[in-house]
Amino acid sequence: MGAFRLQALVANTKQLIKHNNKHQRDVPKGYLAVYVGEIQRKRFVVPLSYLDQPFFQDLLRRSEEEYGFNHPMGGLTIPCCEEAFVRLTTQVHVS
Repeated sequence: MGAFRLQALVANTKQLIKHNNKHQRDVPKGYLAVYVGEIQRKRFVVPLSYLDQPFFQDLLRRSEEEYGFNHPMGGLTIPCCEEAFVRLTTQVHVS
């Protein structure tokens, strides 16, 4: 995926975040809510700094391939099992 494509993906994600933050008052500034899971979705609130992380950019690509930017949960839905998502985010906090 080229740099331009990645920039467009991040820009579209930021627009989705702005739209959803108007409706999700419980998400602190500097964070976004994502829904993770293959069958049942669990809501996680993650820092916006994840947008710079290669693992999260890969998840965004998968999300775009799966859902485009029409997410069934009304927020950013990530097609990843919950355990893998927790493992990835834990590794970011440890590094």
